[in-house]
Amino acid sequence: MPRPDLANPGGRLGSGATGAEIREWLRWRFNRLRCMTPAEIPHRLMRAVSAGVESAALLFGPPRVPAPDLAANSKPWIHRGASVDAALYTAAAERVAAGRLDVFALRDADLGSPPRWNQDPKSRIVSPRSFGKLLDYRDARLVGDIKYLWEPNRHLHLVTLAQAYALSGDTAHLEVMQLHLESWFAACPFHMGPNWSSALEAAIRLVNWSAAWQLAGGVHSPLFDGERGERLRDQWLYSVYQHARFVRGYFSRHSSANNHLIGEAAGLFIAALTWPHWPACARWLATSKAILEAEAQRQIAPDGVNREQAMSYQQFVLDFLLICLLAGRENGVWFSAVYESRVEAMLEYLASVMDAGGNVPMFGDADDGRVVGLAPAAGFSPYRSLLATGAIVFRNGELKRKAGPLDDKTRWLLGDEADALFDALGTPAVKSLPRQSFPVGGYYILGSDFDTEREIRLVVDAGPLGFRSIAAHGHADALSFTLSVGGLEFLVDPGTYAYHTQDEWRRYFRGTAAHNTVRVDARDQSESGGKFMWLRKARAGCSLWESTPGHDRFEGWQDGYRRLQDPVVHRRRIVLDKASRRVTLEDSLQMTGEHDIELLFHCSEQCLAEPAGDGYDLRQAGRTLRLGLPQIKAASARLYVGSVAPIFGWVSRRFDDKQPAPTIVWRCRLKGDVVLRTEIAC
Repeated sequence: MPRPDLANPGGRLGSGATGAEIREWLRWRFNRLRCMTPAEIPHRLMRAVSAGVESAALLFGPPRVPAPDLAANSKPWIHRGASVDAALYTAAAERVAAGRLDVFALRDADLGSPPRWNQDPKSRIVSPRSFGKLLDYRDARLVGDIKYLWEPNRHLHLVTLAQAYALSGDTAHLEVMQLHLESWFAACPFHMGPNWSSALEAAIRLVNWSAAWQLAGGVHSPLFDGERGERLRDQWLYSVYQHARFVRGYFSRHSSANNHLIGEAAGLFIAALTWPHWPACARWLATSKAILEAEAQRQIAPDGVNREQAMSYQQFVLDFLLICLLAGRENGVWFSAVYESRVEAMLEYLASVMDAGGNVPMFGDADDGRVVGLAPAAGFSPYRSLLATGAIVFRNGELKRKAGPLDDKTRWLLGDEADALFDALGTPAVKSLPRQSFPVGGYYILGSDFDTEREIRLVVDAGPLGFRSIAAHGHADALSFTLSVGGLEFLVDPGTYAYHTQDEWRRYFRGTAAHNTVRVDARDQSESGGKFMWLRKARAGCSLWESTPGHDRFEGWQDGYRRLQDPVVHRRRIVLDKASRRVTLEDSLQMTGEHDIELLFHCSEQCLAEPAGDGYDLRQAGRTLRLGLPQIKAASARLYVGSVAPIFGWVSRRFDDKQPAPTIVWRCRLKGDVVLRTEIAC
């Protein structure tokens, strides 16, 4: 997600802006100010002034880059001796050479070789080559969909080319790397254009450059042979220094210091380790390590939950922290025991919410962000991969059990001993029960027969909306839940789908209507102030949690509808009777006047939902769940599949991609205190 700030809006208020666009621009700026602390406002203003000064200073040329001391070396954190199928990487590299890349919903798209670095490949809009920090990357008319533009510029595909070379020795892959790098340096000079508008994007590029540099052979790579090669090496190191300096001076701060700050610090840390060729590297290393240590404790709850309340960012941040831990170890730079314990706790939380089929609830925002490209995309699970790497790092057999077979990314990170280390872990003779309560993060797991074909796993959300004042990546999903049976998802969180563009879909997927909870008067539990900003935030909590051999019980509350003229308090009680395999939901609504009440149940796109008795049968792969809805005379229930008016009945598994799926909406206008009882027979 781009960092919301008060930078110059660029073309947003240009001559072509409509009155509605001007009003929306002003509303966003006003709401953003409302979310700032008194200390943040002068910080933003000073940053805007500084950007203007930097822009003017470029008239006299870019800042000087000191000559690198190439005698200074470090140990690689990527292992070239990975035991993997070389053919997979050769085929992937050949696709890159042909200009074919997958970018979100664009599959096997022709981006060119080299790609058109300043063009959104979806809209074909070419971004202006203006000063990056003053470029309004939120303006789709100016830059297109910035997510699509930024993704190829993270250079994950350069790692693929370097892997193919490391496995085959074929320098043709290096020639493609050379072409792409040379064209990028020409198209994206320091500070200019959309690829110099975000410190996080520069940091991710540094991580992938580090991996590609090491796999290509480092400073003595054949890539740098001859006059052209030496010129490329000098250009690359020149840009590395510029990237590191850019990130160091543009850290996300105050309300924007979420996953961005961790990613920025990680990129600077990796750069300082990989290229220790300048005196500044020692300072960069110390600064970035201190930030990582502090943010690991600030952004990760002691129970392992990322405070952004978004599962996709759980893996994104975990990957940054784990890679830095491994790279540091290789070079004798050790993180604290507290840092390591946070990383291990993140892994344990991830293992706990993952069902028997390897499915993970799609809570909160997801943009398919990956830190580094180290495995062919087909069939790769970033969640299982993290568990496999973590199993070896922390010698944890339970993580190994949950990870399944060892993956290629782990092999590249841990070297040719990875398989032996993984096998040597063994697995505990007796399965331990997963941890079921995460009280700081706010997630609770009801279930039985875990990690078997009979598994029931229900994950309920009673946590905060999100992190810091804007809660940027949180969804209005208080007291929602997901339910899988036997590793098959039946009731799901529908995902995210959109970020910067398609405003109506962005509102839907992050709103209460797209979650398995109660909606009142067709309003969200929390009040949105923009695409990545919440103003009034619903609070939620757990008032009772217990797990016994016979049942699991959760009781929680949320107060998002207390802001209504006639306040409404929602309490939810969920009980799983393990013997009868029955889930009972009781939704208590405390109110005085009349309100339109909706109960929402979002099914997997693999489900078939059919009316049956007092509810619906949910069928999938030979299993049937019976959903019995509350029996109130004036109530109605409707099934939506792929509806656009109103928007209901969609699941988004990937960014910018959605599929029709059954959604059941129970509706009734009710007055006074009421209890709604729903039963699910599993």
